Amino acid sequence: MTKTLDEKLAAIHADPSGCKEFILADAKDADMGFGITAPGPSRDACPHGFDAAEGCYKTIEDYRAQIRAVIRQGLVDIVLLSAYNLEQLAIRERLFDGTRITPAARANDASDIWVVRGSKYTRLPSRPFRTATLDHIKYGRLEADHSKPLLGADLGLYSITFTNDLDWDYRALEDFHEFRIEAEKKRFRYFLEVFNPNVDPGMDPKKIGSFVNDNIIRCLAGVTSAGRPLFLKIPYNGPGPLEELVAYDPHLIVGILGGGAGTTMDAFQLLHDAKRHGARVALYGRKINLSEHPLAFVEFLRLIADGKIGPSEAVKAYHEVLKKEKIKPLRPLHADLQLSQTIKKYG
Repeated sequence: MTKTLDEKLAAIHADPSGCKEFILADAKDADMGFGITAPGPSRDACPHGFDAAEGCYKTIEDYRAQIRAVIRQGLVDIVLLSAYNLEQLAIRERLFDGTRITPAARANDASDIWVVRGSKYTRLPSRPFRTATLDHIKYGRLEADHSKPLLGADLGLYSITFTNDLDWDYRALEDFHEFRIEAEKKRFRYFLEVFNPNVDPGMDPKKIGSFVNDNIIRCLAGVTSAGRPLFLKIPYNGPGPLEELVAYDPHLIVGILGGGAGTTMDAFQLLHDAKRHGARVALYGRKINLSEHPLAFVEFLRLIADGKIGPSEAVKAYHEVLKKEKIKPLRPLHADLQLSQTIKKYG
């Protein structure tokens, strides 16, 4: 079955300025960064109050149950997983067979996503690292018969963080080079995640967007079509940097990442504004996973992405769904309509 991702990418490249297609991804790869806390807090496990130290988080099966529900819903274009969960859901359960959703896996896990309890890793310059192998992602094993049909996924996320430290950025680019060569040989597609510096880069914060943009274009300028990413996943650094990057090369498709949970208005306004300023992709992880009703949350993201509803209207409608389903909201409607994160920062 033809995947919506492939159809939308083809449509965007055919008409970069006029195409209205928008790609939506559910990023369920948090176990490669957060460990046990990735699935989120469990109200059932801690009925008398949440203890952030231990014992109050959902399990991997809870996490997989939500992923299965999102796949059945069929509204996202990509579901991004860890290689371990991809093996279970795509290879063993064959959940993506007969669907229009493309499975993908996180292909590397650099140190700036190691958000484990009690650690200081995220406060140190990002260091490249890869746990998953491309053969494991594609076939579930190293000794694969490459003549047989694909079993897992042929799409992965590769992440890089430029810190303005020559030694670490040089090492990160070397590892990125090695990955691209391997991916091209094994016919493995990827999209490129570029974070803002995770440590002080020694520059005016207003220049972060320009710093990231220049590094993206510079590091891809020597990469031909065979090795280029399908699209980018970057933080929303405001309208100016996003529009600059989109305008530079209409065939370098730009997507935004969701970041932390925040309010429902944060999530909906971010998607709306990013699309207005040229983004073609949105990849939301914690914003979906930590919402009160993930499936309803995804439904409204899809409606916003398709231009059928505005952010504030979507927040109000989402709360009506919570009321109908008798789900207690994390915050009252008036508070959930407020901006608290990225959009408020950049306007």
